[in-house]
Amino acid sequence: CMHAPQTEMPGGTPIAQRSQRGSGTQKRSMQASHSRARDQLLHSAHCVGNRRSGDDKASMRRAPFTFIESIYWPAMPDLKPMPASTDARSIDEAAVRTALRRMARNVQAPWLHAEVARRIAERLAVVRLQPATVLDWWGHTGASAALLRAAYPKARRVVFEPNEALLTRSREAAKQPWWTARRGAAVEVCGDEPEPGAAQLLWANMMLHAVADLPALMARWQRALAVNGFLMFSTLGPDTLRELHALYRRLGWPAPGAPFVDMHDLGDMLIDAGFADPVMDQERLTLTWDSPLALLAELRQLGGNASLARFAGLRTPRWRARLHDALATLAVADGRIAMSFEVVYGHAFKAAPRMRADAPTTVSVQDMRAMLQSARGAGR
Repeated sequence: CMHAPQTEMPGGTPIAQRSQRGSGTQKRSMQASHSRARDQLLHSAHCVGNRRSGDDKASMRRAPFTFIESIYWPAMPDLKPMPASTDARSIDEAAVRTALRRMARNVQAPWLHAEVARRIAERLAVVRLQPATVLDWWGHTGASAALLRAAYPKARRVVFEPNEALLTRSREAAKQPWWTARRGAAVEVCGDEPEPGAAQLLWANMMLHAVADLPALMARWQRALAVNGFLMFSTLGPDTLRELHALYRRLGWPAPGAPFVDMHDLGDMLIDAGFADPVMDQERLTLTWDSPLALLAELRQLGGNASLARFAGLRTPRWRARLHDALATLAVADGRIAMSFEVVYGHAFKAAPRMRADAPTTVSVQDMRAMLQSARGAGR
C-alpha cells in the first residue's frame, strides 16, 4: 500500500480532510488547482510489441525530471527521483493485509482514490466498446462505482475483492433498500477467481501498488478479459512522497515506504502478460495540509508502510514529536505542508490469440526432381 510513517495516529478523520481541502465548492476548486499545478509533470509512453534491449530499457526507464518551482513548493535540488523497483517487489504482504482491513472499516474510500478515479474515468471516451460486463478489481478502495454506473448504465458490474473484510463492505454497498426503485444493472460481489473471458472491461483503480507479484496479477487480468476486452488501471509511481523520503534520508531513518514500480516496467509486464498496445502515462499531483497531524492522518487513511526495512517495533511519543517537528520545517510561506503524488495510468486490450503455423516441411531438390519424374511417368 501507499507509504505512511509507522506511528499511531488517528486515521481517517473527516476533520483532517476538511482542514486540508474544505468542502463542497472549495473542494472542487482545490481539485482544479491540483490538476493545474505548475510543477505537475506529464509523461506518456506507448509500449510496442518488441521488447527493448537491456541498455535501451535502462536509459528509458527513468528519464531525468526537471524540478520546477511552483505555487505549492519551491524548487529543491536534493529531491531526487525515487528508485523504481523491479518485477519482484519486496514488500511486506502482512502489512498490506493489515492496511486493507483498516481501509475496509471506512465507509468511503480515500479522497485521493476518488479523485484519481474521476480522472481516469475521463479517459473512457477512448473506449468505443460498450461492455456487457465490467469487472471492478478491488471495487471498494477504487471508489469508482458511481462513475462506472454513469458510463455504462446497462452493463453488468462484477466487483472483485481481495479479502473478507472488503467483501463484506462491498456487499453492504451493493444492497438497495426494498422501497427504492432499482436503477441500472445488478452488482455482483465475489472473492473467488472471476470467470475466464467474461469481462469486456477490467477496471483497477489505485490498487496495483499494493500487490507484490505484478506479473501474476496481470496474467489473471488477461484470463478474466474477453478477446478484444479493455484494461484500464491507475497506480502510484516511484516519485510519490519524494519530500517525505528526502526528509527520512536526512534524519537517517529507514524509508517510509516500499518503492513503487516505474511505468515503463509496467508496460513491459503488460506485454509479457499477453496484452496488446499498452499505453502508459503519468502526472504529478501536489497536495497540501495545514499541519503534520492532518498530513499523517490522511496518509494513514491511504495505507501503511509496507517496506521490509521499516522499523520493527512501535515508535515512541518522543519519536513522533520529532517527526512532527521535522514535517513542520517543510511548510512553505503559507504555512502548509506539500507532498507530491506520482499517479500512473495505463490501458491496453486483449488481442485475439494468434494462429500457430504448422511445422515447416523440408524437401530436398533431389526429392522434388524424383516426385516430378514420378508424376510425368504416371501421366504417360
